[in-house]
Amino acid sequence: MGSEGPPAVTIHVTGFKKFHGVPENPTETIVNKLKEYYKKNGFPKGLILGSCSILETAGQGALDSLNKTLQSSINAKDSESSNSGRTIWVHFGVNSGAARFAIEHQAVNEATFRCPDEMGWKPQKVPIIPADGGISNKRETSLPVEEITKALAAKGYEVMTSDDAGRFVCNYVYYHSLRFSEQNRTKSLFVHVPLFLTIDEETQMQFAASLLEKVLATRRVCFAELAKIWVYLYLISLWKSLNQAEHFAIQFLCLHLFGE
Repeated sequence: MGSEGPPAVTIHVTGFKKFHGVPENPTETIVNKLKEYYKKNGFPKGLILGSCSILETAGQGALDSLNKTLQSSINAKDSESSNSGRTIWVHFGVNSGAARFAIEHQAVNEATFRCPDEMGWKPQKVPIIPADGGISNKRETSLPVEEITKALAAKGYEVMTSDDAGRFVCNYVYYHSLRFSEQNRTKSLFVHVPLFLTIDEETQMQFAASLLEKVLATRRVCFAELAKIWVYLYLISLWKSLNQAEHFAIQFLCLHLFGE
């Protein structure tokens, strides 16, 4: 019975194709090159890079592909003999006016497109999911955005947290992904990146890899805390059957694991 450590985490990533005013979307390049980048530089321990999908920059066009990839990841997980792993979705979108990376806390149930999407749709103040209520309804990621952002900033990246993913296709996709994650016990995160003219491709590739590593690290911390709780409950269950010396040993162990 050897310890195998925390279960592996599968991270799926998506980017977008071109759209009005952005003939070359940097997220398409990032996502398409991510697997090759990891093959060259090595995968972090415990990370499984799942699907790398490029979505149409269109509400319905993106949603069709998104739903297929989201569902296929769940079906693949259900078919495995062990379900001890975790599934996370990281979505990349471009903000052509941005000077830094932005990690999004939330999405809003509102589609108000400033220009037609790539299928010609231009909704105004339309609820993304009518069953969720009005356009003011929000869904938030359960990943620790502040912690991830601070860790990336400490590595020298120009990065910030954001509470506004816009009302265009990025927000549209993020809202659907967060809803799916809540229903299927997965995690979802959206990250806006600048154009390559603002932050070059190599730096953005490094950032994407660092981001996935930090997301993975937050899940490892979660698994470690759960393991501590399990050990604590197990020791408590043994308490009544132990002698005074064994009580002292357990108290010492608990102080070591959990602090005072």
